[in-house]
Amino acid sequence: MPRNPATPLTARRAGFQRALRAWYRREARPLPWRASPSLYKTVVSEFMLQQTQVKTVLPYFARWLEALPDFAALAAAPEGQVLKLWEGLGYYSRARNLHRLAQAVAAMPAPPRTPEDWRELPGVGPYTAAAITSIAFGAPAAVVDGNVVRILARLTADGRTFRDGSTAAREFAALAQALLPADNPGDHNQAMMELGATVCVRQNPRCPACPVAGFCAARQSGAPEKFPRLAPKESVTLAVTRVWCVHAGRLLLHRTDEAARRLATMHELPTPGHLGLSEAQATAGELIARRHRSITKYRITESIYRGTHDAAKLRAGLVWVPLAELERITLSGPHRRWVGEIAVRKEDFRAASRGLS
Repeated sequence: MPRNPATPLTARRAGFQRALRAWYRREARPLPWRASPSLYKTVVSEFMLQQTQVKTVLPYFARWLEALPDFAALAAAPEGQVLKLWEGLGYYSRARNLHRLAQAVAAMPAPPRTPEDWRELPGVGPYTAAAITSIAFGAPAAVVDGNVVRILARLTADGRTFRDGSTAAREFAALAQALLPADNPGDHNQAMMELGATVCVRQNPRCPACPVAGFCAARQSGAPEKFPRLAPKESVTLAVTRVWCVHAGRLLLHRTDEAARRLATMHELPTPGHLGLSEAQATAGELIARRHRSITKYRITESIYRGTHDAAKLRAGLVWVPLAELERITLSGPHRRWVGEIAVRKEDFRAASRGLS
């Protein structure tokens, strides 16, 4: 029978738990959702931290808590306010799911306390359910995200190649659960996530500073960065053309339909198709900007051209937005940034904003 690489680790679990817990109590970052913790703070932070770094989330979390301090306030808020507070964080389905979750929780006599019940709520998967219930209620549920996968793969020097992160998370779930202590499982889960975020990082892990280095088979092998082993991701390259139209102190934008799967009710610069133009017609104008971004497997290049459009022939979804009101609407994060960048250097935009166009 082949050796189970997790066996030496689980046999030493008590020592591993003590070392990890002591380090976390000394080194845990003073994050706002850890100060005077509450179920609501935990839920909001976990939704915001999905696929987003802590440093990015911090200012959003502060603004969110000031505007919507509890489940009742979030449940009662209009969707437009929710999306505006989320603007720039991306993956807007998280905001809509969080809004729907708050409405469900606010209607309950008491919030659910088990991972199984939380998974019935919008936007809550296995990881989020485990994080919320272990931190807020002490539920014995181990979290397994990318950070935890990386730690466990290195601790065990697991040489398997996994199809993707989700597959790896499922494979390591049993080991994560086996290492979970009966007391303070929430602190253990947070310590694992903290370790992966600050010490056992993807590139150049800080092995000399690791509190559980003595338990790590990958460090002993001298090659911790080789773990975990994930199959190469498919990459898809896309090119998108956008059109920049300013007229009479207003910017032409496209508002996505409410029924759309992505970016519903969000505003972006229009494409030639939104304007009823061919690609050749749109790209005949001045190239104002070219920007690159990535979304999951997609590598997107967006080229923005100066255009004109007859306001009397607006097509479905197109809206003229007064420049003075751009801050009131919800733009997707990249488009908010691009509009600001172009506005700084385009004289016609500045003139239009003074009502001179």
